[in-house]
Amino acid sequence: ASRTLDGLGWPQIDIEETDKEVRITAELPGLDEKDVSLEIANGVLSISGEKKSESEYKARRFSERYYGRFQRRIPLEDVEEDKVSAAFKNGVLTVTVPKSAEAKNVRRIAINRNG
Repeated sequence: ASRTLDGLGWPQIDIEETDKEVRITAELPGLDEKDVSLEIANGVLSISGEKKSESEYKARRFSERYYGRFQRRIPLEDVEEDKVSAAFKNGVLTVTVPKSAEAKNVRRIAINRNG
């Protein structure tokens, strides 16, 4: 039976955050940048594309690999959508999203022990 990528949380991602930016890394083995589409709108980064099978299904006896269309939607807050950059190397997609000035102005709030 064929296995598709829908609903499986693929590609798997890492999200790292610093004071200045958010960095999303996605592993996309077997794909090239032409197979992947990136969009950002209204605070949501969308990674989508398709992983195509390399052979006919009828010729395959057994497979644990996934094929088909995929999409991941990652909500982002207080970022500069017009300054997003992306790089693709060795099957790893890295998207860097700078934080907006509002996000950098975080104020710590002291917690009173006495209630």
